[in-house]
Amino acid sequence: MSVNERDPHTGHMLTGHEWNGIKELNTPVPKPVWIFLIAAFLFSVACWILLPAWPLGSTYTKGLLGTDQRDVVTEQVHNAAMARSVWTGKIAAMDYAAIRRDQALMTMVRQDGHRLFGDNCAACHGINAMGGKGYPNLIDRDWLWGGDAETVAQTIRAGINSSDENTRVSQMPSFGRDGMLDGKAIFAVSQYVLSLSNPGAVKGTPAETLRTGAKVFADNCAACHGPKGLGDHAMGAPNLTDNIWLYGGDAQTIYTTIYDGRHGEMPAWSPRLSATDIKILTLYVLDRGGPPQ
Repeated sequence: MSVNERDPHTGHMLTGHEWNGIKELNTPVPKPVWIFLIAAFLFSVACWILLPAWPLGSTYTKGLLGTDQRDVVTEQVHNAAMARSVWTGKIAAMDYAAIRRDQALMTMVRQDGHRLFGDNCAACHGINAMGGKGYPNLIDRDWLWGGDAETVAQTIRAGINSSDENTRVSQMPSFGRDGMLDGKAIFAVSQYVLSLSNPGAVKGTPAETLRTGAKVFADNCAACHGPKGLGDHAMGAPNLTDNIWLYGGDAQTIYTTIYDGRHGEMPAWSPRLSATDIKILTLYVLDRGGPPQ
């Protein structure tokens, strides 16, 4: 086949290629495609001239318009910070009770606190603040260290068993693993602890076992949890009578807790969050949970 052959139907030249009797047309590029390519090229040239475009070592071409997205974003961030400072300044200056009475400020606290909580706290306590196994529920009005504003703020600020010099320190001994109590004593005291919050769960437990458990509790547990198991905010010891559990309140989990001990941790947020942000988070958490129990 000749390269100069012309297709009799369309009048276009053929390329000279043929496959199984099918000949390839040398069809020209459609005009709309050329128009689009030319327009795109002209648009790009205009952008190169008007806007920042080409790197030049340590700098770049600035463009005739002088537009710089870094400057735009910087200005937007600055304006947002200025707008936020109007109400955060009030938060910083007012006490907790006064802020909670100011509905306009509390509206801002709920909005900004939701963001702060989602960014920093939700990974452990859940986006709904209801916690999970090993992570306290923050809306059940039951507090390990106390639920007043200053106490909650200090917990957020310094953490629990953290590296902060002012951290709250709390650790439950591993009575079984460290050999302080034998298996029989641990079983007895676990049944007694279960009876404090759920008497029906130990109906089949011999009375002698519960009496033994009560004595073991008095000798080993009452120093932190109190003689009646009501807990102690000063030590972060939970109330064992309210059927609210951090790790679980079934017989096996209670036994495991006594045997292995517990050593929960919460980071200190003061290096990451400002004093005002911690105050907003405190107000947000208290607003979600209601008054302390």
